[in-house]
Parts: sequence; structure tokens; C-alpha cells
Amino acid sequence: MRASPRSIESPVARAASVAILALALATSLAACKRGGADGKSADGKEKTEQAEAVPVEVARVSDRTMVASYTGTGSLEARSQATVTARASGIIKRVYFDVGSVVRAGQPLAQLDSERLRLTLSQTQAQMNKLEANYRRAQQLVKDQMVSANDVDEIRFNLANARAQYEAAKLELSYAVVTAPISGVVSNRPALIKPGNLVQFGQDVATIVDTARLEATLNVPEREIETMKVGQPVQLKVDALPGRTFTGVVDRIAPVVDAGSGTFRVICSFASEGSLQPGMFGRMSIDYDQRQAVPSIPRLALLDDASDPAVYVVRANKAVRVPVKLGYADGEFVEVREGLKKGEQVVTAGKTALREGGEVQVINADAPAKPAATPATAAAAPAKR
Repeated sequence: MRASPRSIESPVARAASVAILALALATSLAACKRGGADGKSADGKEKTEQAEAVPVEVARVSDRTMVASYTGTGSLEARSQATVTARASGIIKRVYFDVGSVVRAGQPLAQLDSERLRLTLSQTQAQMNKLEANYRRAQQLVKDQMVSANDVDEIRFNLANARAQYEAAKLELSYAVVTAPISGVVSNRPALIKPGNLVQFGQDVATIVDTARLEATLNVPEREIETMKVGQPVQLKVDALPGRTFTGVVDRIAPVVDAGSGTFRVICSFASEGSLQPGMFGRMSIDYDQRQAVPSIPRLALLDDASDPAVYVVRANKAVRVPVKLGYADGEFVEVREGLKKGEQVVTAGKTALREGGEVQVINADAPAKPAATPATAAAAPAKR
């Protein structure tokens, strides 16, 4: 039996085939990597170009009326306040007031037991009447040379003393009625001021504050005092009454500087209007000058360096740092006296990411409109598929 022949491949031919296959695979992988690297490089370049344009918000330099004002804080105090004290000692019989009572000047507040005072008054009056009668008789007797002139002088002296004692006793009796020295509202009544208790001479009976006129004090630095004038309007906002503004006036200005603080005391006066009360804390503002139609920008546009004020201005889609000279500040806006022109765009948001000459992209409504594409440009632009 004859065996069929078998195809036998040599070792050299097999090694050559493997080498060719490996070379082809390596070439294919290299091409893939090169293509991926080229794609990443192009995409990174595009992203870098896009990152160079910093998105910002802008505002235009515009004319505004700027008001210069001085602001400060302080607490309201009653223009007039009185502590009522007992001017005589005695047992309290009646009390006619309480905390919060509205009283008028001269109105009775309390009644003391006056029996002892009345007796004293009667005694002094009797003594005075006796001496008056003696003096009249002595005047007649001296004419008859029955008494000496020295005796008459002594009687006259005793009579004058008795009359003084009588007036003092009468005044002491009037002190049995404790009265209000000023008109206002009772802010304090000591716990011991009750019927039946003994009140001593000089003891506090009540405290009255005149709430019709209130005052607050501003401590104004020396460099600002020249702007303060008596009669200037003062605007007041108090924490306890949000949303409301009260108007007062500069009432008086201290003529000398306080050595401790280096400031002048400026006292502002306000009508209570039924809402303001002593002790309320508030912020006061005094307008002392006004400038019409001056270039101004938002405070937000100012860079952080307060010693060298500057802003970023958008020119040809680039950020340009421009030094400015500032004037009055009024609320959220500040006057620009030098450095900017009306209509220029200043950056208000995005300043921290900017650099001199860097590309910017204005994203708010103040951005200038992009020019429409011309027909030639539109024809040249490739159509999107």
C-alpha cells in the first residue's frame, strides 16, 4: 500500500510569515495612535483658544446726580429729662401716676401727709401775728417816749424773722404736693413710691422724659466738620422701625473738638411723631453737597486696590486697566472725575480672572450687538449638515 504525500512547511518560511504579520499589526497601531494624538491636539488647541476669552459683565459710564453725605450711627435721647425728688418728708397718701403716664408741667404726681406741716405753718403765723401787734404798740409807745428806739428795733427784727419763718412754713406745706417739673412721659416709678410709705427729703419719686423732641449725637471727624451747618436736614433710619425714614435737623454743633476722640459733637434733633422713642438705635445721613449730571460707575467696577483706584474697560473685546480719579460716592455708584468717558464699558463681574490685554466676552445686556453677516460671508460659510 502506497502512502499519500504530506505538505511539509520549512521553519524559515514560518518565521518569515510571523514577522510580516507582526509588522503589519504594529503599523496599524501606530497609525491609530497618531490619529488619536492629532485629534486631541486639535481639540486642546480649540479649547485653549476658547478659554482665552473671559466671560464678563459690564456697565456703561453714565451721567447721574451724585449727593455727598456724611453718615453715622447713634442712639436717640430725650431732649429734656427730669428726676422728680421729694422736697419734704412725709407719709405718702396718694399717687396719681404710673410708668407710661403722660403728664403736664405742674401736674400733681403724689400727695404727702401735710398735717405736721400745717401745724408748723399755724405756729409761725401766730408768732408773726403777735409780733406785728407788738410792733404796732411799740411804734405808738416810742412816740410817747414809753419805750426806747432800741426796743422798737429789736421788735422789728423779731417780726421780720417771724415773717420769714411763716413764708418758709408755707413753702414747706406746698411741697406736700409733688408736681411734675416738665411735660412728658413717666419712664420710672420707684417701687417704694406707694401710699402708706414714708418718703424722705431728696428721695426719688419719678423720672419724666420729654419725648416730643428727641436728639441723637454724631461724632464728626475734624476733616468733615466744615461740611456741617446748623439747620441741615438729617435723615434717620432706626433698626426698630424698618422701612421708615425720619427727617430732622442739625440743632447745634460743639465749638471745640473732643480731645479724647478727635471729633466734634453734632447734635441732631427729631420730632418723635409718636413712633420714635428714647433709646432707639439708628443710622443718620446728612447731605451736604450735590453734583448734577456727572460721569459715574457702579462700585462693583472698582478693583480692590483702594490706594490706586482703577477699573477694567472693554476696548476691542480686550480688557484694558484704566486708573481713575474718584469723586463723590452715593449708594451703589461712585463719581469718576478723570479717566473715563461717557458710554465706555467697565467690567463689573469677572474682574478677578482678567489680565491686561486679555480677550473678554461680554455676556450681559450691555454688550454691543454683533454685526450681521454680509452676503459674501454668508455664502462663504459652509453649510451645516
